[in-house]
Amino acid sequence: MPKTTNKERSMALYESILELKSLEECCAFFDDLCTVGELRAMEQRYDVALLLDQGLVYTEILEKTGASSATISRVNRIFSFGAGGFRKMIQRRKKQEGQ
Repeated sequence: MPKTTNKERSMALYESILELKSLEECCAFFDDLCTVGELRAMEQRYDVALLLDQGLVYTEILEKTGASSATISRVNRIFSFGAGGFRKMIQRRKKQEGQ
């Protein structure tokens, strides 16, 4: 495996993710890659993003997800100042679902 510095990003992981063909493959890949805690944290952040996009307020999101106010705040900041990945995926899912 090539050596990377802190500033370099290895593209092998992202390229592999793009090759996944089904939901089952995706779940198996991430189950092998991440700890249960890491997966739950990522799943929770994405759930928070979906609920923020729906216009829910912090207390409603906390009740539905169990996420801390710090996590909700972090995801909200990502919505405003992040790279746009959450918004792009949410918009794509809405389009696929016909919303």
